[in-house]
Amino acid sequence: MSAIPVADDVLDPDVAVLTVAEVASTIGQSENKVRQMLRDGHLIAVRRDGSLVVPADFVGSDGAIKGLPGTITVLSDAGFTRTEMLRWLYSEDESLPGVTPINALRTSHGTEVKRRAQAMAF
Repeated sequence: MSAIPVADDVLDPDVAVLTVAEVASTIGQSENKVRQMLRDGHLIAVRRDGSLVVPADFVGSDGAIKGLPGTITVLSDAGFTRTEMLRWLYSEDESLPGVTPINALRTSHGTEVKRRAQAMAF
């Protein structure tokens, strides 16, 4: 995967983010486990004010929200950079339930999100 994007270049300032320590606390795992999730492509991190952070929308109590790791894999296989993935996940699409791919994933519409990500790969 590509280098860690800078949040201000990719995310609106109003997008809530969590530090690695906050993600670890939320999911009940160690910071090393969170870093492994980042390396494995289950989550995407950005830099905000010099700190490594993860969009809060990506995290549930059990880890990455359902469907996110698979969507990241599909986008990565299609050649998307992390910056492009983040932009796509937060881009508005009125035809999606939840209006953005990340909100559709959060509301259990992962199949539709993954289908669209696969379609973009071709």
